[in-house]
Amino acid sequence: MKKSDIKFQINLDDSNIPKDIIWDASDKEGEGAESTKSISLNVWDNLNHSTLRIDLWTEEMSVAEMKRFYIDIIGGMAQTILTSTGDEYMSEEMKELCDRLVKHVNEENAKSS
Repeated sequence: MKKSDIKFQINLDDSNIPKDIIWDASDKEGEGAESTKSISLNVWDNLNHSTLRIDLWTEEMSVAEMKRFYIDIIGGMAQTILTSTGDEYMSEEMKELCDRLVKHVNEENAKSS
C-alpha cells in the first residue's frame, strides 16, 4: 500500500492570525515546503455525519484572490462530484454557480476600476 503525507505549518501572530502558511506533501511535484496565502481543508466526520472545516488565510491574501480561491474550490468540487458519483445534474448546477460568481466578481472589478 502506498502512503502519502501532507503537512501544514501555520505560524500565528500575537492575535492568533495566520502570518505564514507553509505546506508540503510527499507526492507533490516540486521538492520542499512551499508558502501559500490560504488553505481550506474539509474532513468528513463519520461519527457525527457532518463536515469539519478549517479555513485559514494570511493578511497578504486580497479579497479578489479569496473570491477566486473559493470559486475554484466549487469548480473542483463540481468535477469531483461528477467523477465520484456520476451526478451530472449536481455537477452542472455547481458549474453554473461558478459561472454566475465569476460574472459577479468581474462586474465588481469593472466597477472598482
